[in-house]
Amino acid sequence: MKKNSFSMIDENGNEIVYDVLFTFESEETHKNYIVYTDNTKDEAGNIEVYASIYDPNDPHSKLEAIETEKEWKVIETILETLQEEVRKAQDNNQDNEQ
Repeated sequence: MKKNSFSMIDENGNEIVYDVLFTFESEETHKNYIVYTDNTKDEAGNIEVYASIYDPNDPHSKLEAIETEKEWKVIETILETLQEEVRKAQDNNQDNEQ
């Protein structure tokens, strides 16, 4: 397993490799989260992104489901902030190329 990826076996016995997008600890929930993707796209062409709770101190940590709306809101806020930063950086690069 590479540091920035991991694999899991799906319900059909297939190994799926996931790329880790980022990890963080929430001061609000006092839990650690991992945000990752298998780089598949949804019907609208957006890359599928997943999030789970994990223990960063356990190399064999099992991913736990996120079950509360509060936790999802924390993750969604971070994703939206990152998307906005990427858009700004792309806009700046386009401006510099012109």
